[in-house]
Amino acid sequence: MRLFCVPALIILLLVFTPQFSIAQECDFSYWRTYKGTKIYRHKSHDAYYYVTSHAAVDADGAPNSYHPDDVGKHCTDDIHIGLDCPANAGYPNTGWWSSVLVTDPSNPSKPYVQSDGEYAGFFISKTWLADTSINDSTNVSKYVNSSEVPYIVFPSNDFSKLSGTGYRGDVGFAQHLENGKSVSFIVADQGGGSDAKLGEASISFFEKLGGNNIDPRNGNGVDRGKTRFVVFPNSRKQVNPKWPRTNKSITEQVNTLLSTIGGIAAIDSCPM
Repeated sequence: MRLFCVPALIILLLVFTPQFSIAQECDFSYWRTYKGTKIYRHKSHDAYYYVTSHAAVDADGAPNSYHPDDVGKHCTDDIHIGLDCPANAGYPNTGWWSSVLVTDPSNPSKPYVQSDGEYAGFFISKTWLADTSINDSTNVSKYVNSSEVPYIVFPSNDFSKLSGTGYRGDVGFAQHLENGKSVSFIVADQGGGSDAKLGEASISFFEKLGGNNIDPRNGNGVDRGKTRFVVFPNSRKQVNPKWPRTNKSITEQVNTLLSTIGGIAAIDSCPM
């Protein structure tokens, strides 16, 4: 039998050359920084992402978020009836509480108190996103329930005014980078004052990302760590009405939008 000799150099290359995998190119590039958080925008699709460890819980829209008997209590030290502290809604010592709490139609200087139903006796808190087909502002069904719907909050009142950031009713996807849990969300609220940062979201949002017994007053129960948010501005234009929607319909839309950018794996090669 005839033997064929393989050059020694080829053997050395086969044995000692490391097997490198080709890194997938990131289709997102740096766009802007908002209050310390870097934001990356997709090169060809209407999408951007950011990563933050900041987490603040918004209870607004939940029918049991604020209770009159909690007025004057210390927001973190005292036991509350409502999910959140009235002071966090600006009541009664600010001039902006009416942007959070529904005013009483018969006495606009005070918040409206629910007169019947499961949460009779509670104030009603509003959300930026609401059911425009319901004209009655005292109907709790008009607003997005923090306890039931995963939503995020656009910080302050200026983030939505930045070109390309999106608006209420847009949808997105979030993934906790340490525990791996993920959730589809809708943009449903804004605010938090001039020092508000990206990373505020609803009770349901943080529950889906691994939280348990979440307390909006102090943030207890949130599974801390870095979370990546992917937002699809203008996605609200694909649906009508913008609200109400089911969590299932939001997830289905988000899955379709994610597929257009190559799935979440396409972002894994991008800066964190």
